[in-house]
Amino acid sequence: MSANSVLSETRADGAGGLVESQPVTFPRVLASEWVKFRSLRSTWLVLAGAVFGMVLIALLIAYNTRHVAPNIQGADLAASSPLQGWYLGMYLIGALGVLFVTGEYGTGAIRSTLTAVPKRLPVLWAKLVVFVAVTLVAMIAASFVAFLAAEAFISHYRRGFSLGDPGVLRVVIGTGVFLTLLGMFGAGLGWIIRNTPGALVTYFALLVALPVVFATFLGGWGKSVAEYFPIYAGGSFVQTFRDPNTLAPWPGLLVVVLWVVVTLTVAAVVLRRRDA
Repeated sequence: MSANSVLSETRADGAGGLVESQPVTFPRVLASEWVKFRSLRSTWLVLAGAVFGMVLIALLIAYNTRHVAPNIQGADLAASSPLQGWYLGMYLIGALGVLFVTGEYGTGAIRSTLTAVPKRLPVLWAKLVVFVAVTLVAMIAASFVAFLAAEAFISHYRRGFSLGDPGVLRVVIGTGVFLTLLGMFGAGLGWIIRNTPGALVTYFALLVALPVVFATFLGGWGKSVAEYFPIYAGGSFVQTFRDPNTLAPWPGLLVVVLWVVVTLTVAAVVLRRRDA
């Protein structure tokens, strides 16, 4: 059987013969991964939770900051303040990226997938394309809705911000981009570890636990290292105010992209070399 064989060659039709085979192409692999993605109820529940959570948090922040008071920090009055729902989103979207990959390993379905696509890497890229296409649209839309809803509420009490203000469009679109990158990072860890609990623990450790340990317990050099973890580097990109102890917005985004690229590169190597 050639490397371009497909799953349909192993199925029997009603008369006992083989179903006519078709060559493996990336569009067909992509269509297969889209079916897997949309057929999982948990996928849409997690996405809905991330969208709803971001909008709800934005409205709560708007309500709590509708009046300027001495006890309100400057960061909570910034244009990026209503988008702090990304703290919740990073857990949900990262977990979604992990589960989209490790779910097949958990059920053993990955063996059938890799038998149908012996070259393997098209499966990785197809999963990423499907995941990015859906997640990016959902998260950017959620960011716009969250920001506009919060600012519409705030405008009844005080002057707020608009999309045309400096840095606002960057953080609104950037929040969706950042969350999507974190989901890709989670997917990469899923390919490397191939186990849901292990990949989730690793994701949360690299995202939250290790940066906090470095920043809190290891002195000045630890804080400098912590800036290059995704949560701090990406956090600088989705804020309109500049913390002098963090990276500038665009270098911060570049650091997150590098994390994702390295993780996916390792994932591709591991996928090619290890058995399912």
